[in-house]
Amino acid sequence: MAEHRLIHGRYRLLDTIGRGGMGEVWRARDEALGRQVAVKCLKPIGQRQEPGFLRVLRERFRREARVAAGLQHRGVTVVHDFGEDGGILFLVMELLTGRNLSQLLDDNRRQPLPVPDVAEIAEQIAAALAYTHEQAVVHRDLKPANLVRTTDGTVKICDFGIARLGHDIGFTARLTGSGVAMGSPHYMSPEQIAGGTVDHRSDLYSLGCVLYEITTGAPPFAQGDAWAVLVGHRDTAPDPPRAVRPDLPEPYERIILDLLAKEPDDRPRNAGELAKRLADARHRRPARGPGPGPGPADPDDLTVPAPRLPAWSRGITPGAPAAGTRPPRRTPLDGPAADLTEVWTSARDPLRGEASPAVGPDRPAPDGGHRAPLAALTGRLADARALTRAGRHVEAQEVYAEVLAGRERLLGPDHPDTLACRHHLAAGLGRLGRLEECRAAAREVTEARARVLGERHPDTLTSRWQLAYTCGLLGRWPEALTAYQGLAAGRAAAFGPDHPDTLAARYETAVALGRLGRSAEALAHYRELVAARTRAQGPDDPETLRARHGLGVNHGRLDRWPEALAEAREVAAARARVLGADHPDTLASRRETAVALGRLGQWAQALDVYREVADARERTLGAAHLDALAARGEQAQCLERLGRTEEAAALHRRVAALRRERAGGRR
Repeated sequence: MAEHRLIHGRYRLLDTIGRGGMGEVWRARDEALGRQVAVKCLKPIGQRQEPGFLRVLRERFRREARVAAGLQHRGVTVVHDFGEDGGILFLVMELLTGRNLSQLLDDNRRQPLPVPDVAEIAEQIAAALAYTHEQAVVHRDLKPANLVRTTDGTVKICDFGIARLGHDIGFTARLTGSGVAMGSPHYMSPEQIAGGTVDHRSDLYSLGCVLYEITTGAPPFAQGDAWAVLVGHRDTAPDPPRAVRPDLPEPYERIILDLLAKEPDDRPRNAGELAKRLADARHRRPARGPGPGPGPADPDDLTVPAPRLPAWSRGITPGAPAAGTRPPRRTPLDGPAADLTEVWTSARDPLRGEASPAVGPDRPAPDGGHRAPLAALTGRLADARALTRAGRHVEAQEVYAEVLAGRERLLGPDHPDTLACRHHLAAGLGRLGRLEECRAAAREVTEARARVLGERHPDTLTSRWQLAYTCGLLGRWPEALTAYQGLAAGRAAAFGPDHPDTLAARYETAVALGRLGRSAEALAHYRELVAARTRAQGPDDPETLRARHGLGVNHGRLDRWPEALAEAREVAAARARVLGADHPDTLASRRETAVALGRLGQWAQALDVYREVADARERTLGAAHLDALAARGEQAQCLERLGRTEEAAALHRRVAALRRERAGGRR
């Protein structure tokens, strides 16, 4: 296809960034929105195909493209558009900045990736697969080249839908005359090779192959002959990864080998179960020697250190937990729950987890005989909180489960103290990275608290926040938006429209609207929020400036770049005055200034700002920090825009060297 060709009257092809058996991937410019995208074009079908084949191809392409476009998860590449132009079927996707896992291995001279990186990558892919499998979508071509780690640390799965289409119509699993399967033999499941029934467990096998490769440096069956590779998948047990990677913790080896089981029934049941096992492996302690009992664990005694939260999570704020700023405890409630609350609650802060003291000198135990057991449970609850503060979340969960069982037995399942313990358990699942389980548990306790205490009760609103926040982390933005909207309405009714907790929920609502591409609604929401924050807290309050930052970002999303530039400059200046020139929020607003300048074609000015941001991040975070590296990468891209290619190439080389140095230091 010709460079600079205009597809569908909208997408200007700029240069090729990938080629494959089914077509080409181009970097392109969306002329309507002024943004860069990736466009995948399927090659025309030759005349040797049977009549009607092209019609079937088009129909299945459209069906699968619709499925891919409906996937909304941070771990799945976003699909913007699809269609046909001049006989070429095309798919428009977000343009990712980063390296696929195959390139990461090449950058590392095919040496294994550090164990913390393997753990983080595995957990992110498992979470994305859990979501896509719930949508009844099976990838069928999972391999390192289809897994991209972006510059902010997010791992994204590419080519959903297209891979499934290829399998269905015979592109990736068609046999040649010699009987050798085409496609990606190093990552194909035994049932895929045999032409049998393929379901979500085939993706799990392919993921096992990927994890084996990034853990050891080579796929499980690395024979040069394609047929030998396929036979290996079908008949041969893989060598244990620890045979070549002795520093790999045993739980990870067990997970990888289970994923590579020949029979689908012998693999993990689903990606959700896999995600739980990965989280447990990350927090698992080494086995202790013989002794009287396990005893308390050292919080630093972990087989694999918990990875640093990736950069994409830093902009997701939970909103104020409303500690210390509550109105008087006895908030008017609707319905019969008000009478129950009078009996069951006290002046203790509900967000510290206890809706009421277990017993006290002026309050007898519920049946007059459970004072001692309840007091013991209260002591165990204090132990759980201490473990949580120490970061020993696995042990804390065990204690919370013990307390919950005791409270259910002594107080009943719907007592507020019992529900408070259930809330703690849900929050703990989130701390352990078991996000799907956290979401389900938070939803259950939210519904129970609403039934018992009322929709507007502070405890109910606390659990609703946990639900909304977890949905956001999972990329379930429609569900997160609904929860945040309910939270904002509940807080407004309970505390007032300008209460800090209400405004925090309204901010998260605006974030969710932006994540869903509803930028016009987000813009209106941010405008109202800025006015409310200014009225309640003043124009220079950091939260007012945070809302103004969101306002500017959504101006840009709507292609209103002059307004975006003006807002970014004003917010950057105010943040520098209030927070300091090198504060992360200040640098975020300065970066938005550079983005807007570039969109307006003012590349020389944009370069100055990009350089200043990169210098500040390097000065405060270190040259090898991910944020500093991302800033240098943007500086290099700006140099390319200005035609200063030699300087850009030198900067790209420096960034690559720092990334290799960083990877080596983490191994």
